[in-house]
Amino acid sequence: MRILPILALVLVLPVSAALAQGYNPLARPGFNPLAPGSPAGKPQQKQAEGNPELGGLPDGKGAEETFYACTACHSTAIIRQQHVTDARWDDLWNWMIEKQGMPEYPTEDKELILGYLKQHFSSER
Repeated sequence: MRILPILALVLVLPVSAALAQGYNPLARPGFNPLAPGSPAGKPQQKQAEGNPELGGLPDGKGAEETFYACTACHSTAIIRQQHVTDARWDDLWNWMIEKQGMPEYPTEDKELILGYLKQHFSSER
């Protein structure tokens, strides 16, 4: 059972050495562990509470359509926590259809929903 103390040293020593040299993996530029979608060092703006009838989604064109399309499979919490690029929203849409069984939507509905998501939950705005 001498392996456990040796394994602990092997795992802990590199981390301890990195921390002693001032490396902090949580202090990388642009990372705030309490607000992963916001740049570090900038005050986090309080987001509007959102419409309680739409699971807290902000009011706007496409809010209702987004609510009903997305909550067929998951809560709005997973939407509200996202702050990804516009391209990533497109990728997620395709992934949900291809891998998760989300139905295809008419182009007009798809553009409305993705437009809403990009307007309110994009890291690019």
